[in-house]
Amino acid sequence: MLLYSLRLRVLPLPQRQIRFFSYSRSISLQLKAKQVHQDLWVKRSSYLRPFLLPRCHPRPHIQPLASYVSLNNNPNQKQTTGNAKEVIAKIKEAIPTHENIYTIPNFLTFARLLSAPFIGYLIIEHHYDAALGVFALAGITDMLDGYIARKYNLKTVVGSIIDPAADKTLMTVMTITLAMDGVIPLPLASVILGRDIGLVLAAFYYRYISLPEPKTFMRYWDFSIPSAEVRPTTISKINTALQLLLMGCSLTSMSMAVPTPEIMTGLHWLVGTTTVWSGASYVFSKDAVRILNKSK
Repeated sequence: MLLYSLRLRVLPLPQRQIRFFSYSRSISLQLKAKQVHQDLWVKRSSYLRPFLLPRCHPRPHIQPLASYVSLNNNPNQKQTTGNAKEVIAKIKEAIPTHENIYTIPNFLTFARLLSAPFIGYLIIEHHYDAALGVFALAGITDMLDGYIARKYNLKTVVGSIIDPAADKTLMTVMTITLAMDGVIPLPLASVILGRDIGLVLAAFYYRYISLPEPKTFMRYWDFSIPSAEVRPTTISKINTALQLLLMGCSLTSMSMAVPTPEIMTGLHWLVGTTTVWSGASYVFSKDAVRILNKSK
């Protein structure tokens, strides 16, 4: 640099300025080229980092990923991580997720749902033996779908809705057909049907208010978009079991004359009482229906 400055002194002023500007430009270009080279080396080293040896290939220090995601004693970093988790949780709640509804428990539940009109047809035609056999198969599928869903973790929101819906459809069809044949009293049939109609209307209402936007007709009937979860109460489970027992005993009383009329009368009063009790439990219980979309 000293020799270059001495050479500039012996030159005329115009040539001296031209030489100085050219020299400064060459220095700036070299610095830019060096910076670009360093940037390219950092990018290339980040891509090839798993394949490069530290001693043979020196490179700029790159902070490991674990240091960014690990929690240390820095309170600011903990607060930032907590805020990020809250934002991620809000994003997950805002996005309507789809779930797999094509599971074995759901197929068994749909099969029980489809068996309801067939059982009703057999009762109307007074084929009580065949109706009793199909009813027994429906009860077996009811036990199997719950067992498979719990054992293999195949529980779905759709299953929590269609499983009681299938039971209620079966109960409704059998209640109507058995009341038409005079097997069960008409007041008891009215109580059972009135409770079921109220639950169905409430299910349609909760489905609408809990469905994420946009609320369209196709999305309303797309059950892969979970919006609300129904949690049966304890008395409702007991009432469902007693109603199943009543329907089975009604069929056996017509096909095998078992049980006796006195036992059937006591069963009628018991089922009527639990039906009214279970309907009231859905009205006054706060945990019967859970809205999955928290933003609504």
